[in-house]
Amino acid sequence: MTAIRSTLDPAGEDFRAASSSMSDKLVEIRTEFDKALAGGGEKYVARHRERGKMTARERIEMLIDEDSAFLELCPLAAYGSDFQVGASAVTGIGVVEGVECMIVANDPTVKGGTSNPWTLRKILRCNDIALQNRLPMISLVESGGADLPTQKEVFVPGGRMFRDLTRLSAAGIPTIALVFGNSTAGGAYVPGMSDHVVMIENASKVFLGGPPLVKMATGEDSDDESLGGAQMHARQSGLADYFAADEQDAVRLGRRIVSRLNWRKQGPGPVAEVLEPRYDAEELLGIVPSDLKIPFNPRDVIARVVDDSDFDEFKPDYGSSLCTGWARIHGYPVGILANAQGVLFSQESQKATQFIQLANRSNTPLLFLHNTTGYMVGKEYEQNGIIKHGSMMINAVSNSTVPHISVLMGASYGAGHYGMCGRAYDPRFLFAWPSAKSAVMGAAQLAGVISIVSRAATEARGGTVDESADAAMKQMIEAQIEAESVPAFLSGMLYDDGVIDPRDTRTILGLCLSAIDSGPVEGTSNFGVFRM
Repeated sequence: MTAIRSTLDPAGEDFRAASSSMSDKLVEIRTEFDKALAGGGEKYVARHRERGKMTARERIEMLIDEDSAFLELCPLAAYGSDFQVGASAVTGIGVVEGVECMIVANDPTVKGGTSNPWTLRKILRCNDIALQNRLPMISLVESGGADLPTQKEVFVPGGRMFRDLTRLSAAGIPTIALVFGNSTAGGAYVPGMSDHVVMIENASKVFLGGPPLVKMATGEDSDDESLGGAQMHARQSGLADYFAADEQDAVRLGRRIVSRLNWRKQGPGPVAEVLEPRYDAEELLGIVPSDLKIPFNPRDVIARVVDDSDFDEFKPDYGSSLCTGWARIHGYPVGILANAQGVLFSQESQKATQFIQLANRSNTPLLFLHNTTGYMVGKEYEQNGIIKHGSMMINAVSNSTVPHISVLMGASYGAGHYGMCGRAYDPRFLFAWPSAKSAVMGAAQLAGVISIVSRAATEARGGTVDESADAAMKQMIEAQIEAESVPAFLSGMLYDDGVIDPRDTRTILGLCLSAIDSGPVEGTSNFGVFRM
């Protein structure tokens, strides 16, 4: 048998401390999720409902299949900014008529659904996911266009939103727009560039410029209905393909469109029966210590995530601070790379490179479980080739064409973040646990490096180091880096696709692997030059 025998002691003091710390972090994250769920707040949600309209989340709930999951993506976008958490849009993957689709819904209760810089980044991320994974795109449109006070950050890069829609269409990936209200200025191009468009009688208003702008630009008097109403677009301009009586009818028509797509997945599908892990997912709360300097065994995580806790470890006695091996999650085959003791040495890098090549030969998706402080530094390691060996691993990750999924469990620092397929390396999906931290290095180390450099510069000038000022500077820098390394901040910056409850990891990975399976899963033998 190759089932993992977990070393975790759920009755131990370490487990209880780690579980308590993780639970506290989850409470903090849920507080931010609640802000996203609240939309524009009670006043604006009530006003929206008084107009006979559903909220963005209610529209999604009605659109997706009954009792099916909705994998929300980037819910904390704009955290730490001047904008509402969630960035005035709800996005994610849902099943419509049995087809996994990317869904992007403007939230009109937040500044009329206008797009601010974070809305743009969030939607562009979803466009990338739809294209990479061959997911039909459904846009639930009710938008006032760009947020004018921040137009300088939205207008120029915002054109990519519309380019992406046409590229999805060109790739044979259907794009569908259900227009629930105003879709003005740039917002008008979403239905304009979608394959299928549904508009609602007396509700949908689609125009490049509304009556006030037309009056200013041309002197022409017009009204919403004749300028861009659903009836006009259905009977005269031809922009509307379907004419709905109300919001519920628009959703019905949207579901009918998907049912007629004749959509088929191109991936190999699950290869085995789904078997639940042998260990309780609740125990995932107590694995990562509150102090990330303390190592933990990633096999305890793997045992609670993979099917039947069954894991064939690859090179277990070589490069032991990186755990690699083969498993299945919800019946889908995966190769797993998980940091064991934090630091990556030359052996770990070489082992990872070979493992990634093997996964590409067998067309097996890769899962990266992060807890790394980076590649090892020091004279001995430099002389033994840590740069070229680390570069081999990064080369392999960069050129691998099988789908990658990354989960940040603990630390993800320095070039180790790159070698473990961080955001810049385009994993299909990247999620973080509330315990995760990511930066160029740990806060204390970074503050210490700056202090050493500052001291050396002062002494080189013949000056005397002010110890109290140096201590204050280190404290300030450490606090800043600590604040900028936490999951909510990084998620707000769109550096991950969401902060998840560790107990949901297996379910979320299963949803991701199923979405990935919408497209072909193909490896490569074409890598860059490896320095041996």
